[in-house]
Amino acid sequence: MNIKCSLKNDKVLPLSTARLSPQQKPILEDNFGRNHTYLRISLTEKCNLRCSYCMPEDGLSLTPKSHLLSTTEILQLADLFVKQGVTKIRLTGGEPTIHKDLQFIIEKLKEMDRVKIVAMTTNGLTLVRQLPDLQRAGLDALNISLDTLNQYKFEKITRRKGWSRVMAGIDLALELGYNPVKVNCVVMKGINDDEILDFVQLTENRNIHVRFIEYMPFGGNKWNSKKLVTYRELVEKIETRYPNFGELKNDFNETSKPYKVPGFAGQVGFISSISNNFCGSCNRLRLLADGSLKVCLLGSAEISLRDALRNNCSEDDILTLINAAVLKKKRQHAGLDTLANVPNRPMILIDHLLPSLPLLAKPATFYMQSLRHCSSLSHVTNSGEATMVDVGGKNSTKRYASAFAEVHVGCEIVKLIHENAMKKGDVLSVAKLAGIMAAKKTSDLIPLCHNIALSFVDVTLEINPVTNCIQITSDVHCLAKTGVEMEALTAVTVAALTVYDMCKAVSHEMRIQNVRLIKKTGGKKDFHSCNTVHE
Repeated sequence: MNIKCSLKNDKVLPLSTARLSPQQKPILEDNFGRNHTYLRISLTEKCNLRCSYCMPEDGLSLTPKSHLLSTTEILQLADLFVKQGVTKIRLTGGEPTIHKDLQFIIEKLKEMDRVKIVAMTTNGLTLVRQLPDLQRAGLDALNISLDTLNQYKFEKITRRKGWSRVMAGIDLALELGYNPVKVNCVVMKGINDDEILDFVQLTENRNIHVRFIEYMPFGGNKWNSKKLVTYRELVEKIETRYPNFGELKNDFNETSKPYKVPGFAGQVGFISSISNNFCGSCNRLRLLADGSLKVCLLGSAEISLRDALRNNCSEDDILTLINAAVLKKKRQHAGLDTLANVPNRPMILIDHLLPSLPLLAKPATFYMQSLRHCSSLSHVTNSGEATMVDVGGKNSTKRYASAFAEVHVGCEIVKLIHENAMKKGDVLSVAKLAGIMAAKKTSDLIPLCHNIALSFVDVTLEINPVTNCIQITSDVHCLAKTGVEMEALTAVTVAALTVYDMCKAVSHEMRIQNVRLIKKTGGKKDFHSCNTVHE
């Protein structure tokens, strides 16, 4: 299945492929050959610190609890990703140690056959109390966030007390055998860049891996390029005291560039997301606390797996959605000038509200006016009353149907959809899934349709820049006693309505048009439309 975008008048290029045959590439492999084996799961939006670079000064409006993933849903989705090849899972937040089921979640993740590593990133405030139990549950690796070695500066950066507890947590992690203990430090010019050499000193006698992280722009953190200290500047500063400070060999998918002072027990790493990205080897996906999937930390595009789960989508449908998101992942994130102006969640939430997947309407009560002289219509009796056709005496045959619709959206919306810059999210992927869901719900929506077990549904969306339309085609297959043309027509209609819904904030001057059956085969009478699809 391809969702396509026409970049030139005469050339249609694929944007994403949602469902793949077994012979094609894995669900979690993108268009640049990156296979995503690392899933970061945010367990909660809440945090017991208020770090200035992470959270807006005036706080956040947190998502209602009912809109966050439950523990069961977290494990359901994690299991789905693991079955597709994820081998490492990192638990994050907010602050993951706040989650009441943290220990249980770790235990269940460790029970999943293919999971090799369960890690956690924490601010360390409660580690002294919790870490022994978390280690027994199976926690394999630990990253502790600490941006200063000065107690008073800690309170200024985090807007909370607790520096001594974090330091005690680091000591306990080392005593319990975590090897190494990673310490994450976000470097900000004029705030903590004077402590770089002190952090390096931490690695002298203990197996601590200090990882300096470049200051990144997120919604509400008042990011300013003047606060950015690049990894090259950091290396040069360290070399003034340690001339032999040298780079180590790095694993392919590692985000941190490793360095070491010869003779020191630990090492230093640099996460250079801004000045020297590592997008080419990125194998990470992010599942946020509200169930949204982000394929890039510094990208604003998100898609809701929570809504798919709660709308009773099948496992195949959710995989279709995940695959569509993965295939929309760009080769690399935008440059510095663009990133500073691209809306993105505050880091603690990683303030877009996401579109819900369309809820398919349950059957309405219809008033059917009696029709006279219509006995030739299959759903009408001789007396003009509506009736369902009895197909019990027919033989099951292979049935196929295709339908077409288009939404005239205008040039502005075409551009936004092509750039995946619509505020509600990925229009083509969500509309595609809505169409597939609708085809399977046709008998619920149209009173006299039979409930048919479909064997295949495909919905394809293309952007036509000449007519400024989104062109939608569906293909539906089944083995049944009646045809699937209504399922095909329902698929394109609901997909078109979803496009309209996701774009109406930009303009209401849109038209859904040319909804029609293209062909149907397998019944008593085959049908092929005389009209071409792309008019």
